[in-house]
Amino acid sequence: MKTFRLITLSLLVAAIGISAQAAEIPYLKSQVDSQQLPPMEERLPDEPAQVPFEHRKLGDYGGKIRMLMSKAKDIRQMVVFGYSRLVGYDENLTLRADILKSVEVDHNRVFTLHLRQGMRWSDGHPFTAEDFRFYWEDVANNDVLSPFGPTKTLLAQGQKPLFEVIDQYTVRYTWPVPNPYFLPAVAAPRPLFIYMPAHYMKQFHADYQSEETLQKAMDEARKRNWRGLFVAKGRQYKLTNPDLPSLQPWINTTRPPAERFMFVRNPFFHRVDSEGRQLPYIDEIEINLASTGLIPAKAGSGDVDLQARYLRLDNYTFLKEGEENGNYNVNLWETGRGAQIALYPNLNANDPKWRELMRDVRFRRALSLGVNRHEINQVVYFGLARDMANTVLPSCPLFREEYADAWSDFDLDRANQLLDEIGLDRKDSRGIRLFPNGEPLEILVQTAGESTEETDVLSLVEDSWKKIGVQMYVKPTQREVLRNRVFSGEAIMSAWFGLPNGLPIASMSPEQLAPTHQDQYQWPKWGRFYETGEGEAPTMPDVAELVKLNDAWGKTTSSRHRERIWQRMLQLHSRNVYSIGLVSGVLQPLVVNKKLKNVPERAFYNWDPGAYFGIHNMPTFFYAAEDQ
Repeated sequence: MKTFRLITLSLLVAAIGISAQAAEIPYLKSQVDSQQLPPMEERLPDEPAQVPFEHRKLGDYGGKIRMLMSKAKDIRQMVVFGYSRLVGYDENLTLRADILKSVEVDHNRVFTLHLRQGMRWSDGHPFTAEDFRFYWEDVANNDVLSPFGPTKTLLAQGQKPLFEVIDQYTVRYTWPVPNPYFLPAVAAPRPLFIYMPAHYMKQFHADYQSEETLQKAMDEARKRNWRGLFVAKGRQYKLTNPDLPSLQPWINTTRPPAERFMFVRNPFFHRVDSEGRQLPYIDEIEINLASTGLIPAKAGSGDVDLQARYLRLDNYTFLKEGEENGNYNVNLWETGRGAQIALYPNLNANDPKWRELMRDVRFRRALSLGVNRHEINQVVYFGLARDMANTVLPSCPLFREEYADAWSDFDLDRANQLLDEIGLDRKDSRGIRLFPNGEPLEILVQTAGESTEETDVLSLVEDSWKKIGVQMYVKPTQREVLRNRVFSGEAIMSAWFGLPNGLPIASMSPEQLAPTHQDQYQWPKWGRFYETGEGEAPTMPDVAELVKLNDAWGKTTSSRHRERIWQRMLQLHSRNVYSIGLVSGVLQPLVVNKKLKNVPERAFYNWDPGAYFGIHNMPTFFYAAEDQ
């Protein structure tokens, strides 16, 4: 049995003798004085979550952080950055209880969740087992709201859990088979929400309201049915309803559409610093909208206090030049993807001749050997990236040098030899190889066309591939169009990011290495088959083995067995070159106001695990009082 626990406030106060009452937050003081809010010690849970402060400074309350987003829907990133989760990853990628007081795990089948007594939603209403019961019984298993049943993430080998309310502060989920995906799902940057503010959402639910009351609410919200009303009012990730109670450190106060969104501190947030003072330190987050192309310029002019999104390494020189006048520093954080850019041969391409060629490992190896990664690194990334294949990163405990080096040297002779072996030994007058039917070997690479960085990298690949008799053409298109062309098999090759998680540990799912999702661009149809059972199953032996290994990982509870599965899957990828990583370890520029403290100078910036700023505990960021 495995239990996650955090230190309690009562133990902390007893140890250092500090009263939470003595440190009321200035931003909330007037509301406390007028009795609109209770004092701090009554707003906190009985046992708050205490943030480790070994590498952080105790902060002052107050101030505002300005950030930029390109679209109104991007305000959902505040759920990512705030990273308030039932359990979440710490900076060592270990799962810890956060919103929960503790979790008991029995053989990855039985999960007993212990809530923090006295914890409250942002509107002051108690957070209890009722919020979990309401979600499970009245949302996930409601025929109108969830016609296909609970989300797939709540199923283990297709089977639902038994849900039990043990008491007001304890709930339990029991699956008939192991479900190692459960806790990572609730810890994800876009989390699996298995709770809702029942006291608020019941007013929009047909089981709790009369038809007349619901109809009035539907008319006001301009919704045709109560399902649409309920969904619109309860978007815990999208943040489009400012009235929806939250457990995040900052809550949205602006109703879209808008060009400026204000987030204010959650007066009932559950975390404290090492002196028992309630977090976050920062009072407000201001998000302004700007076009993607203008955000680097605005950041360089000092219009932000914390910005990484929409900034790229090729902005670094410009941003550094503006440091003094803009009153900011530019930090460089390590990214967590397996590759910054990778090429994906579509093994499910519709065209028979291309499908056969893409499935020939010699062809994929030749293309990889034909990429001059050192040149890409020097020309586009100032020599700050890594020349390696698309695999886990060197800082990952699963990393092996042979995975990074496999078929990633720039070796034109070997690449040409492999292409000749395949039978592509005839060329046209341009030196481009020919298929047996006389057609030239011209690869159309589909891209989302969202950055000049990608264009520059692919231009260098195009030049080097010509030296092995392969002509590349790049076709930029909209992201959704790209996805549809890949999914349908129309695209024979695409450019996208590398492995989503380049920093895994053996206890994390290896599903990114097997065809498990349609949006894996090297085998979208096989991924769809795994998700839905529709279409074709993998026919290549090593790919079929990846599926079996992934399934075996989900059924074992042995940490040693899980590590062996990871290593075998990584080995199969390095040998088969299912994707062609072009460059890895590209650093992420981070613009930080010089007066903003507790922002790491060096860290890693990743979606999952990481939640970008989330894993670095953004509620501890602060300005010194004299700098606010």
